[in-house]
Amino acid sequence: MQITTRSLFGSVAISLFAMPALADEITINSFGGAYEEAHRACVIDPFEAATGAKVNIVTAYSADAFAQLRAQKDAPQFDVIHFSGGQEIVGASEGLLLPITPEMVPNLADVYDFAKEGVAKGEGPAYQIAAVGLVYAADKMPEAPTKWADLLNPEYSDRLVLTDISNGYGMIGLLMLNQISGGTMDDIQPGLDAVSKLLEQGAIVVSKSPEIQQEFAQNDAWLAAYASDYAYTLQKAGLDVKFVQGEEGTPASFITASLVAGRDNVELASKFIDMELSPEAQACFSEALRYTPTNSKTVLADDVAASVVYGPDATAGLMRFDPIKIEANRSAWVEAWGKTIAR
Repeated sequence: MQITTRSLFGSVAISLFAMPALADEITINSFGGAYEEAHRACVIDPFEAATGAKVNIVTAYSADAFAQLRAQKDAPQFDVIHFSGGQEIVGASEGLLLPITPEMVPNLADVYDFAKEGVAKGEGPAYQIAAVGLVYAADKMPEAPTKWADLLNPEYSDRLVLTDISNGYGMIGLLMLNQISGGTMDDIQPGLDAVSKLLEQGAIVVSKSPEIQQEFAQNDAWLAAYASDYAYTLQKAGLDVKFVQGEEGTPASFITASLVAGRDNVELASKFIDMELSPEAQACFSEALRYTPTNSKTVLADDVAASVVYGPDATAGLMRFDPIKIEANRSAWVEAWGKTIAR
């Protein structure tokens, strides 16, 4: 089934025009750049057109948004807050977020179980998923990588790009390197040792997504541990890169939407999350950025489906590192990482 962006926007708007007009406003965070552009096109603009409401956007990545949420505990400013690093689990445990029910968000009924496990506790559902694997230069590598262990191949080290763990994808990459090196979530030293060795062999560390594009486009990079959505960004920029899931497993970043406690406009905020979970909006996101949809009724065009983790069988195999453990150890890990890459 071929779905165009224009037809998606139309169907989203039509499905919501039956809702009572709610001339009100909500405040959300979005992540800036290409993500925020897609967020506007797939959800925000159609939502405003359908409801007559205004959506105020604060550009803030997960860690910053969570810090703001904590700081505003007694007078929260967000109605809907989005995370990609598991902060919704911590926020729910601290009473900062509200439980969500299918009555509040009807599309929740069609969301895969793994993407809505904690909604009754206040952990917002995942409305998109970024699969993390190997991004490689198809026109340069001697052979296509197939497993995470290929990152440790010394033949590729001086063409390898690692990402700082201040970046969520970088954190996942380190934890996968740690896992294949014999480490656990209670001991990441094997992963840090692997990073140290790779740096000695010529690998480099970048901190932001655009730097990865620069390395592939200008500095002859061959391989990076990163996400499927950014592989698509590189392809759109004209680079001959491909994305592959490692044989040892596919870790994922869950992009979630949560209701903030202590706000008055819960009904309108719930309708916003409902649209984010709709098949139409999720197909739009997948087309724009190659994210994995979580609504089981989402239908993707063949070319989009071929480049994402798609469908119940494929998504069931996704891995998620424990966000609670990451948050509890983040400061210590960042400090250890900094010492490792400074050597």
